Amino acid sequence: MIYLLVRWLIMAIAVAVTAWLMPGMDVHQGLWGYIVVSGVLGLINAIIRPIVMFLTCPLVMLTFGLFAIIVNALMLSLTDWLLPSLLTVDGFWTTLFASIFISVIAWVLNSLVHDNSKY
Repeated sequence: MIYLLVRWLIMAIAVAVTAWLMPGMDVHQGLWGYIVVSGVLGLINAIIRPIVMFLTCPLVMLTFGLFAIIVNALMLSLTDWLLPSLLTVDGFWTTLFASIFISVIAWVLNSLVHDNSKY
């Protein structure tokens, strides 16, 4: 349970830092907005993203994995569509770069708190 909460907090931090860095991305409602957006983005990444990755597997393989970046941008765009009052992302390029920033920041933070004793 603690592991899930830590991952959720890391995603919220990644979304907050990305919203601070990207001029076309805004999260409203303060701290609760970041928590809700990161929770919905985490659920979308856990439920819908594997299905989309499976369906686009030939395209991902053909582009040597670069199409996965587009899938991540689509998941962020879906989050923006589901939460119009909390998340605003302007345009395709902002969504693409924001999804890259979120992925990299979350990857770095997850690698810092990764516990090898569990495996």
